[in-house]
Amino acid sequence: MSFLREFKEFAMRGNVVDLAVGVIIGGAFGKIVESLVKDVIMPIIGRLLGGVDFKHLYINLGDKTYETLDAAEKAGAPLVKYGVFINTTIDFLIVAFAIFVAIKAINRLKRAEPPAPPPAPAPEAEDVKLLREIRDALKQRG
Repeated sequence: MSFLREFKEFAMRGNVVDLAVGVIIGGAFGKIVESLVKDVIMPIIGRLLGGVDFKHLYINLGDKTYETLDAAEKAGAPLVKYGVFINTTIDFLIVAFAIFVAIKAINRLKRAEPPAPPPAPAPEAEDVKLLREIRDALKQRG
């Protein structure tokens, strides 16, 4: 029974629950970014570049020629699908930028920690203390 209790304590810690929530939200966010790149950004970039559809860009390393990427894939031809790589790179850049912006915002919202109190003065040596007392006494006389 202690094993189950330990597991329950581990699973219910704040960090584990936060991590689980982060993974779930991250998966959903990844789908949103993928759709943004595939359905919004890449068609605009393709249109600006003369109607290019990046997902269909590839290099055929085989001997036969194919009219489309789908035909080459169905035939099992060796392919370098650099258009898919471009899409994936743009996905990554968008996710990295979004995380950067989110972390900057979180850091701004964090409360500044109060400054550490100044260190306590070191205890004076006896001879320094005695000299100060003599100085103060001489000031009072004269």
